[in-house]
Amino acid sequence: MKIAVICPFQNELSRGYAQGVVEHLLERKVTVLVDSKMVNFLKDTDMISYVSVFESLPKNTDFLFCIGGDGSMLQAIITVKDSKVPILGINTGRLGFLTSLQKESFNIGLKQLWENNYTLIDRDLLEVKLPNSNEVVDSFPYALNEITVSRKNTASLISIDTRLNSKSLTTYWADGLIISTPTGSTGYSLSSGGPIMSPQTASFVLTPIAPHNLNIRPLIVPNSTVVELEVTGRGQDHLLSLDSKIISLNQETKILVKKAPFSIATVELNDNAFFKTLQDKLFWGLDTRN
Repeated sequence: MKIAVICPFQNELSRGYAQGVVEHLLERKVTVLVDSKMVNFLKDTDMISYVSVFESLPKNTDFLFCIGGDGSMLQAIITVKDSKVPILGINTGRLGFLTSLQKESFNIGLKQLWENNYTLIDRDLLEVKLPNSNEVVDSFPYALNEITVSRKNTASLISIDTRLNSKSLTTYWADGLIISTPTGSTGYSLSSGGPIMSPQTASFVLTPIAPHNLNIRPLIVPNSTVVELEVTGRGQDHLLSLDSKIISLNQETKILVKKAPFSIATVELNDNAFFKTLQDKLFWGLDTRN
């Protein structure tokens, strides 16, 4: 078996835990790959001699172990790209909604993995296309959670002209608009009043941020929908974000958002299904009155 390990955000806790994960895998005689960031903080020189360093993830890798929280998982998709290598997230952060395994239950979780007691969840991504080249977007024009347009350097609302499959939908007068995947429905979209969707749902959700037209509500559309946006307002530019990447665009830039041509797979351990995650992370079913 060949497993790659990454630790995108190298705080002290994550570094120590990542080193323990590599040690555990080597003890099981697993072929271990690490990226250049990780090899720099592996302290044990003997351990370093037993791992391989990759620049581009080999497509014959069985799993990618991602150490960190949800932000690390968003970075992991840039490593995986369209290789179809499944991602197992090991949470050393706080909420860890995307991660499959908590650091406290590492050994129990890996026992399930070795026994093939898991499911692979395919997750859709969004793709952005702009009329002009942009270095940040061109390098990886995809988002796992959401794509958002929002105001910049102004307290005024922005107007977001929105078309679906070339047909007019509406103009949102709001602080911004979130286009979310089912994966991202438990993130920024949820905090802005959007619905929760299970990861396999074949839809996207458009969630306005603080809309002034109060009759506007979040809208779920099929994931085959092509969304066209054009922002105007009092400022000269506005913000466009793809997960954690943010760029500034001129007003009236035509933005096209659609389903990406590939998906990514994440490992779901069979005692950590999506609806159990809702119970654990959002305290569903917990009645503090009793």
